[in-house]
Amino acid sequence: MKLLRYGNPGQEKPGILDDEGRIRDAFAITDDFDPAFFAKGGMQRLQGLDIATLPVVEGSPRIGACIARPGNFIAVGLNYVQHAIETNAPIPEEPILFNKAPSCISGPNDRVLLPRNSTKADWEVEIALVIGKRAHYVSEENALDHVAGYCVCNDVSERAFQLEHGGQWVKGKMAPTFGPLGPWLVTPDELGDVQNLPLWLELNGKRIQNSSTSDMIFPISKLVSYISQFVVLEAGDVITTGTPPGVGLGMKPEQYLKPGDVMKLSVEGLGVQEQTVARWDEQ
Repeated sequence: MKLLRYGNPGQEKPGILDDEGRIRDAFAITDDFDPAFFAKGGMQRLQGLDIATLPVVEGSPRIGACIARPGNFIAVGLNYVQHAIETNAPIPEEPILFNKAPSCISGPNDRVLLPRNSTKADWEVEIALVIGKRAHYVSEENALDHVAGYCVCNDVSERAFQLEHGGQWVKGKMAPTFGPLGPWLVTPDELGDVQNLPLWLELNGKRIQNSSTSDMIFPISKLVSYISQFVVLEAGDVITTGTPPGVGLGMKPEQYLKPGDVMKLSVEGLGVQEQTVARWDEQ
C-alpha cells in the first residue's frame, strides 16, 4: 500500500495511491498520517481495506511529505562503503548518528531553499523509514517488525555549516526544506528486499548518484536495533539511512547546488522526487 498526503502546505489530507496511480481520499479512515495514527494501530486498520471504495481525488494536487510532524527525524552518516571512500573517511565501526529537525521536512517536489550565507549545499538520495510501533532495545532479528513503511528522502546538506563551523553535523542538516520526504510511504509487504533496491539522483538531467542499498555498511535491521539501544523510537519517528557515492563533496573539484538547479531522485518502488533550488529570499 502507498500512503501519501496531498494539498497545500499545512493543509494536507491523507490519501492512498491505487493501482491505476490515482489518489484516493483516506479522510474517512484518519484525519492525517501522523504519529498518533501509527501509535493507535492505524496500519492494522488499513489491512483488508478495499481501496476502490474510497473516493477519487480529482485533479493533480500538490503532494506533501508522506508523514506529518514526526517526533524524531534521525539520520545516519557514512553508511555506504563507496560514499565513505569518496569522502576519504574511514569505514565506520558503528553507525554514525545525527538529527535532522522535523521542521526541515518538506514535500517531495517542493523547492529546496538555500539558507542565508550558504556556499556548499549538497544533495543526498536516501531510503528512509517510518517507525510503526514503539521500539526500545529491540533485537536485529525483530527490528523490521517495528517499521511501518519506507520512502525516499533527500538529505540536503550545507557542507560549510556542517564541517567548517565547529560542533556537530546538525548545523548543516536542519535548515527548512532540507528534508523532502515521499511521495509515498510504501508498506514493507509491497516493497520486497529493502537491502537490494537501486537508488539514484540526477542533477540537471545528469545521473550522478547511481547505486544500491546492497552497498550499505549497516543494513536497516541493524540500524533500527542499534538506534533503539540509545533512544526510545516512537511510532511516527523517521530514520533516514545514509547516501551512496556521487555527492558534491566527493567530486573533484567539489560541486554544490546553485539557484535554478533541478534534482530528480528515486529509490526503486518508492516513487520519484524532483526539486528546484532557490534562494531563501525567493520563497
